[in-house]
Amino acid sequence: EVQVVESGGGLVQAGMSLTLSCVTSGFPFESYTIGWFRQAPGKEREAVSCVSSDGGTYYAGSVKGRFAISVDKSKNTAYLPMDSLKPADTAVYYCAANWVTIISVALRAPWAYDHWGKGTQVTVSS
Repeated sequence: EVQVVESGGGLVQAGMSLTLSCVTSGFPFESYTIGWFRQAPGKEREAVSCVSSDGGTYYAGSVKGRFAISVDKSKNTAYLPMDSLKPADTAVYYCAANWVTIISVALRAPWAYDHWGKGTQVTVSS
C-alpha cells in the first residue's frame, strides 16, 4: 500500500520559516513526481511547488524565491522549506505523488497525481 504522510506544519509569525516533510512508502522512489499543494478556506486547491525525476519543476508565482522543493531519495522523503512566510500562505498543505514522471505542463494539475497525504496545517499570523 502506498502511503504519503506530511508533517512540519504549525503556527508561526509572518517572516518566519517552516519546513514541511513528506514521507512516502510502499513504492520504489525511482521515477517519480512530487507535488506540494495547498488549500485555504473557501479557495480551490492550488499547486505550490512540484518536481519530477526528469528535472521538471514548478513554482507558483506567489512563492518563487521563498519556497524550495527538494527530494531525498535515500529517505523516500520530499521537503518544502518555506521562508519569509506571509499570512496569505495560511492553508492546509498537501503532498501528492505519482510514480511516473509527469510532463512539465501538467505538473501543477491535481488530477495528475495518484497518491495524496491528509495534509498539514500552516498558519501564519500577522
